[in-house]
Amino acid sequence: MRSPTSKEKRVAVTAVSPAEIKQAAQAIAEQVTADRRHIHMHPELGFQEFETSKYIQSRLRDMGVPFRAGIATTGVLAEIKGTAGAGKTVLLRADIDALPIDEQVDAPYKSTVPNVMHACGHDAHTAVLLGTAKLLWERRHEFAGTVKLAFQPCEERPPGGAIKMIEEGVMENPRVDAAFGLHVTPQLETGQLGYRAGPATAASDRFQITIKGKGGHAARPNATVDAVVIASHVVVALQTLVSRETAPIQPAVVTVGAIHAGDANNVIPGEATILGTVRTYDPDLRQQLAERLKELSQGIAAAMRAKAEVEYTFGYPSLVNDPAMTELVRQVGAELVGAENVTQVDPVLGGEDMSYFLQKAPGCFFRLGTGNKARGITFGNHHPKFDVDEAALPLGVAAMTTVALRFLGGGR
Repeated sequence: MRSPTSKEKRVAVTAVSPAEIKQAAQAIAEQVTADRRHIHMHPELGFQEFETSKYIQSRLRDMGVPFRAGIATTGVLAEIKGTAGAGKTVLLRADIDALPIDEQVDAPYKSTVPNVMHACGHDAHTAVLLGTAKLLWERRHEFAGTVKLAFQPCEERPPGGAIKMIEEGVMENPRVDAAFGLHVTPQLETGQLGYRAGPATAASDRFQITIKGKGGHAARPNATVDAVVIASHVVVALQTLVSRETAPIQPAVVTVGAIHAGDANNVIPGEATILGTVRTYDPDLRQQLAERLKELSQGIAAAMRAKAEVEYTFGYPSLVNDPAMTELVRQVGAELVGAENVTQVDPVLGGEDMSYFLQKAPGCFFRLGTGNKARGITFGNHHPKFDVDEAALPLGVAAMTTVALRFLGGGR
């Protein structure tokens, strides 16, 4: 693939007017909101987003944007080629799946599916990317290069849809040179954007420890190998992996989320199961904690005459934003909303499979503020009362569109 000529670069650069893009995004706000509400009312879990995928395809078809469907089961990949010549390729991503949560938001667009809701904002991400597709399609004569728009299934449940889309070739033909995405957050107010260079989300791993002892009567504990007591020692000891085996300046979390054992008050169970998660940024520490968790659990169990079976599952890797691409996002944000409304956010220990795209190409995953304290829109992601201030959606469209155009015009 050849590099764009200087003339092609000039065409793309002069075409990027943040003020004009922002105005154009505001002009389609009603449609973007309608898209978000439709998707919100009809949520679907990971790899089950068949109706969501059909809706995305219908909207792209109405715009005239070419696409391929059925990628990673329910994923959609749209592709917009600039007519100003060959050039670089940028990928923009939105996740489309919902969560198994019963919605408690009293709104006309409330989920119509019991125990399933868009509690993480993927409906907003999808609506924003559809709006971005429209603006870029209308401006395809103003830039060189290619924009890929990836509507990705199943972000919420590892191994996730990103790696499957990559395996099915979305980063190739043409090869992607940079990748961008956004995530809504009520921690920032509407009209604000957040960025973070370097590690921004953590590697997210899971473990299951099964303690196998010997059950028996509660009145004769000496004749048993009490799995509950042993599991309790293991849970307490796991906390030392962070407090005593991890450098204080290295972020890490070991959390036990569930313990299952027994079903009667006068029976000592012979088996107990511990479920938990480990979050890290550093790859070496990630591997170290995985190994030590197994050694510690099995060692304690053996010392107490039991056996520990450990299943450790590596999940999403840490999401690392490229410094140059993050600076591009920061500059675009400052032009759109003013430097005072563009904030460097703290890294979080949540997991995110956008990380797989950013392992394949430099890029940035940034934050779109959707909080509104005056309206009570403050509940965090994954909460049954989570909602977004829809007034923020046009800014998301403007940011994604301008970032893509700026990159194609010489952003790196």
